[in-house]
Amino acid sequence: MARIKIELPARKVAQLNIPVRITDINYGNHLGHDSLVGILHEARVQWFRMLGFSELDVYGSSLIMSELAVQFKSESFYGDTLQIGIYLGEVSRVSLEIFYRVAVPRKDHFDEVGLAKTGMVCYDYQAGKVTSLPMRLKEQLEGLPVMH
Repeated sequence: MARIKIELPARKVAQLNIPVRITDINYGNHLGHDSLVGILHEARVQWFRMLGFSELDVYGSSLIMSELAVQFKSESFYGDTLQIGIYLGEVSRVSLEIFYRVAVPRKDHFDEVGLAKTGMVCYDYQAGKVTSLPMRLKEQLEGLPVMH
């Protein structure tokens, strides 16, 4: 079976902390795959809010998800606080790649819970079609400081 392998780009642009809720736990008593996708969405929404926009209003345009890939690495449990690093990948004329590193602190190390990638496409809901990324967004993303 072919496995998804996600390589993080060098540009880490944000880090967020999101707790694992009891409703995120599955019948295996650990973080469910579906809940991890929801947590990635929450991290992306919080990051966009920090940048001053939302998925529905990015300088007059919107962003929709065109792809999602998740590579699961280890378990997370109720009460954990996930540290989610956000990395910026390719920014094209109509889209951008956002990568995520999800880790949880343990006593003397971090367990990597998973890696993920989302492709976000600029979309005009009124016209019902893909449109160019706003120049203001491109400039803002280019100017983001790189975190370590």
